[in-house]
Amino acid sequence: MPRIITLSVDRWAPTNCAPDVVECAAESLEQGNILFFPHLGFQLGAAEQAFLSPETAGKSKNVSWDGVAGRLRGSNVDPALQPLLQGMMQRFAAAGESLLRALFPAYPGALVTSRTSFRAVEVAGRSTSWRKDDTRLHVDSFPSTPVQGKRILRLFSNVNPNGQARSWRFGGSFEAVAERFLPTLTAPPRGSARLLQWCSVTRGYRTAYDHYMLQLHDRMKADGAYQSSPDVTGYDFPPQSTWLVFTDQVPHAVVRGQYLLEQTFYVPVDAMRDPERAPLRTLERLLARPLT
Repeated sequence: MPRIITLSVDRWAPTNCAPDVVECAAESLEQGNILFFPHLGFQLGAAEQAFLSPETAGKSKNVSWDGVAGRLRGSNVDPALQPLLQGMMQRFAAAGESLLRALFPAYPGALVTSRTSFRAVEVAGRSTSWRKDDTRLHVDSFPSTPVQGKRILRLFSNVNPNGQARSWRFGGSFEAVAERFLPTLTAPPRGSARLLQWCSVTRGYRTAYDHYMLQLHDRMKADGAYQSSPDVTGYDFPPQSTWLVFTDQVPHAVVRGQYLLEQTFYVPVDAMRDPERAPLRTLERLLARPLT
């Protein structure tokens, strides 16, 4: 079962992190735990407070900023305000990068910064399909963006101004989940990865690893018995707190909450202290074959 590991870091760019803090952070994260920073909040500027409304996203699930493409998506704000919204999200991305550089000195050279999102809509009661329902336990896998074995590391910060916590649920270990569902998963059809890439369904080549992880994501969400398993715990992350987790490894679900900033990073398996803990290595061991 994942554990909440509390760290006393209270600055986004901490200097001279004690060796025991760096050791604890890396070891705990790769073991499949959640790093919790109760004193690390992300402050919005006075003008940015206007974005604390569900209307910021309109009909979208969230607003996203793609720093590589320089593209803001899902925004429902006045075009004149979009640069301010974009700036807020870029500022959060930069803060997250600073935090990871300080806590994980072995990662930065290999770390890939991906999309930033602002989630302005209340999770509880949101109408969506079961596959997109994040209130169901799952591990992360992206249908259109193959990670090709890289780790998915996500940083979350609750910016709710009304005292509302972000309520999560956590399941058991990744290996236990993989062993439970692996007999129901099928191998990718021959040539399917090339076809998906050629038709622009995916942004890049979908490896066998991506194929199995997508199926695992779906099987977990669709299985009612698993969703009601007693091997589940919960935690409420209060406003002005931040947490970090490998979401491809930790079964998780968000039950309720509104107003959250999230930053996604990719970490190559070889950059880890212990690559054998990666989901890629776990699935390769269970299937007895390479998946990338």
